[in-house]
Amino acid sequence: MSMELRPEVAALQARLREFTRDVVEPGERTYWEQHAALGNRWSIPPVLDELKAKARAAGLWNLFLPESEYGAGLTNREYAPLCEIMGRSTIGPEVCNCNAPDTGNMEVLARYGSAEQKKQWLEPLLAGEIRSAFAMTEPDVASSDATNIQARIEREGDDYVINGRKWWTSGAMDPRCKILIFMGKTDPAAPRHLQQSMVLVPMETPGVGVVRPLTVFGYDDAPHGHAEMVFENVRVPASNVLLGEGRGFEIAQGRLGPGRIHHCMRLIGAAERALEKMCDRVSGRVAFGKPLAEQGVILEWIADSRIEIDQARLLTLHAAEMMDREGNKAARAEIAMIKVVAPSMALRVLDRAIQAFGGAGVNADAGLAHAWAGSRTLRLADGPDEVHRVTVAKIELAKRTAHQGNGRPVSSVERT
Repeated sequence: MSMELRPEVAALQARLREFTRDVVEPGERTYWEQHAALGNRWSIPPVLDELKAKARAAGLWNLFLPESEYGAGLTNREYAPLCEIMGRSTIGPEVCNCNAPDTGNMEVLARYGSAEQKKQWLEPLLAGEIRSAFAMTEPDVASSDATNIQARIEREGDDYVINGRKWWTSGAMDPRCKILIFMGKTDPAAPRHLQQSMVLVPMETPGVGVVRPLTVFGYDDAPHGHAEMVFENVRVPASNVLLGEGRGFEIAQGRLGPGRIHHCMRLIGAAERALEKMCDRVSGRVAFGKPLAEQGVILEWIADSRIEIDQARLLTLHAAEMMDREGNKAARAEIAMIKVVAPSMALRVLDRAIQAFGGAGVNADAGLAHAWAGSRTLRLADGPDEVHRVTVAKIELAKRTAHQGNGRPVSSVERT
């Protein structure tokens, strides 16, 4: 794996690091103070638009969309370190218009949307004028297996009629959310992976309802939020289907590869910042007659955190390079591995930082508890750890089968 970046990408990375340090991170306090003063948790702090304007003026806007005319023309490998830098801050990705689930939804529209769909929804998303949500997970079925989805999308003349219940629809509570990508079944009798379709559903469509905002370990993640939603006889034009009937699972697989890279790199950024906070904390606190930084167990925490962060970063960059060179399908084992490794690593580093902060670590002041809650959800989002481990194990077993029948298999390390 090459560690060198093109000069223009290295320069972009340096600018983003400086912008995050000097503009985004100092702006967090204002963001949360304004949010608290608004009175309505589902309102947007004014400073966010100010920060977004600065990012856009600095050329730090829409950095994702690998090798696309809509983005910065970066590969997954080139974008990954930028995603890490933005992940240091809870507001960093949105400041640069690189926030989930909008990035995934914009990728879907860019790759699979019609010219009309791109004009109506992709362009305002790229401009940061609206936000979006992705409605797939359902409360009544094990949604880690997407073929279990029960929501129906039924054709009636020139329309689709949608019925179902969804939850963990992240971003749907945001007042700027104007469009949903809805996944449901159009043909339950078709082969398992051809039953599902994805349809664009404007939030204002009659029959679309928010049941409640959901909390993550007590955090409501306002003003972004995660909604439980109900769809009752929601009627949209048949032209709102993405790619075609029965192509939903195909779209989901194409969407999740880059999304998983993004999640992992953001987690690495969060872990890096937690390690910095831990180092600062233990250097300035005294217990039992000496600085915490001189306590042997604290030194172990710092060393283990550095080792684990660097391991996770290298594995994630390796997966990104595999995706660029051989495609998402060929890199499915590497993608699955990082989805297991990165969240667990971030949780360990954050837990050590929380312990080092003591009582200050478990409230909101240090930002560690919120980061821990978000990291924990990513052991479930985009597939739980257990599903990814099964993927890795099956590929490993297939190598042995190939070895026994046709000679020595080629490992992922050898493929580099």
